[in-house]
Amino acid sequence: MVRMKKPNSQPEAEEKDILLVTKADRRILSKVPDKEGGRSNLDRRRPKNADISQDMSDLITAENMGKRYVVNYPVLLIYQTAYGKTVAHGQALDISSTGILVDVSPSVAAELTGAVQISLKFEITPGSMPEGYEMKVNNIAAQYVRTVQAGDKTYIAFEFIETLAEYTQRSRGRYRLTLASLFLFFITAAIVLMRTESIVYFKFNKVLYTYSIIAATFLLTRYLFGSFYRLVPIDKDYTPGVTIIIPCFNEEKWIQRTITGCINQDYPLDRLEVIVVDDCSTDKSFERIKEFVEELKLKEKRYDIDQRLLYVRQEKNAGKREAMARGALMAKHELLVFVDSDSFLDPFAVRHIVQPFKDARMGGVSGRTDVANTYTNTLTKMQSVRYYIAFRIMKAAESYFDAVTCLSGPLSCYRKDLILKYMKPWLEQTFLGEKATFGDDRSMTNFILRHHHTGYQDSAICYTIVPNKYSVFLRQQMRWKRSWLRESLIASRFMWQKEPFMALSFYMGVIVPFLAPIIVLYNLIYIPLLHRVFPSNFLLGILLMALLMSMAQLLLRKSSTWIYGMWFCVYYEAVLLWQMPIAWFTFWKSNWGTRLTPADVLEKIKKNPKAKMRG
Repeated sequence: MVRMKKPNSQPEAEEKDILLVTKADRRILSKVPDKEGGRSNLDRRRPKNADISQDMSDLITAENMGKRYVVNYPVLLIYQTAYGKTVAHGQALDISSTGILVDVSPSVAAELTGAVQISLKFEITPGSMPEGYEMKVNNIAAQYVRTVQAGDKTYIAFEFIETLAEYTQRSRGRYRLTLASLFLFFITAAIVLMRTESIVYFKFNKVLYTYSIIAATFLLTRYLFGSFYRLVPIDKDYTPGVTIIIPCFNEEKWIQRTITGCINQDYPLDRLEVIVVDDCSTDKSFERIKEFVEELKLKEKRYDIDQRLLYVRQEKNAGKREAMARGALMAKHELLVFVDSDSFLDPFAVRHIVQPFKDARMGGVSGRTDVANTYTNTLTKMQSVRYYIAFRIMKAAESYFDAVTCLSGPLSCYRKDLILKYMKPWLEQTFLGEKATFGDDRSMTNFILRHHHTGYQDSAICYTIVPNKYSVFLRQQMRWKRSWLRESLIASRFMWQKEPFMALSFYMGVIVPFLAPIIVLYNLIYIPLLHRVFPSNFLLGILLMALLMSMAQLLLRKSSTWIYGMWFCVYYEAVLLWQMPIAWFTFWKSNWGTRLTPADVLEKIKKNPKAKMRG
């Protein structure tokens, strides 16, 4: 993957996504354990002289700290030699939280070999390392590790005396933590005071003030219980059998990277298989799948690719649910992990996501989805904040009560016996007489949640490609709103049987977005026009909601994208909110909008019968 230049400011223009670029490993499947048992990933990650009983979570953290990213930074080197203090220039080629590789001249390389008190200055640009690392690094202490000669180039490998994570915490972490914490306290206090006012004036407008109290209660309690969330720790000896299923339709650009992430997992070989189901793609997806699987069979024979990586093509395009169901019927293991064809698993995602299933009551678990193309443009940055809050706060709060209402499509895990049990009604689901073709994740979650627990594992991470054009984004959001409305009405039939506080929170979460368009019109149009009163309190409430999201992002993720949480809230009120009334009256629509399914083709033919459709 080539690092792309900074995109222009036109959101609808054709833009190339900016993605993290990790340094290539000499092996395609670098994280798969050695089946001969000669050396495991656990051994490879264990620091020198470390106790073999060391917590595996710490070892995974150490592994991630050492992950190297391809960069192109100018670096200022300041070091002490026998002749005094010297300043030199270099160019960084790759970087991790623990060290950096710098291209320098041969003379500088010779001096650095015996130099002492080395410090480095450089700037980590947004998108070149994971979120939270973007910053100017001033005089970070380092030590010489080795010289690497490649042709006429001379590279010096440095190890940071303190990791970049520790440097960030020391240089700006405390002040950001304090600032974000204070803001969250005052924002929460302001919301509580405003809703207290609503109680005082309740008698003057019961509907409006009831809504404001419900909205504030719903929002604050989600953040409260999200803060109580704790993930299930890793038990390295708990490795149930897992089948990863990738339903694919017209995803030739990303499918090989998706397959790599799924098969390149730190998990026992005999307990993990991957099945790719191509839903009769009309582009070159199937060719890409076949080509890559055959390449792995040839180059990575030691990892039993023949038995562990399977692919099949549907006879005709039948939809995502049919593709998922076919994979489930082929699966040989007791847990099924579904991964979208444009999503990329962290190498330890499977090991993490299975842990909650130690509880026999657990029926399904959602992992965390991060945005892979965060820094492409304003739209993707906005979505990055929204995704993080939606998972780390909203799903985490639901998981506190073992009742996550949507096990998300990019990464979710289910008990196979439950998938098979509910497969027929799931495949045949209709709503208002129309076959349900999207919302497969919410729909299956409802089947599972009715009689079982559902959870969220924040440490099970995948990265997904989000729309970088507003037109595609809006079509996606419309599809999501339709499925949310449909499945929320279905879930309303049984959620009252769940833990009382969770049930109350769920019903509040249905009422708030459903009535929101009416409340906004009342406050921003009706009140100002009829009573000549400026809606200052309402606008202040929107601002506080936006600040709450942004400060949570700053506190938990320490990312420079926090400001885009405010932009998302404004955009939601101005644009996305008004999709809800449209969704009320378009339940019957079955097209996806973001890709050409048969329903989309029919929709276009209706609009233009003479159009010659492709795919």
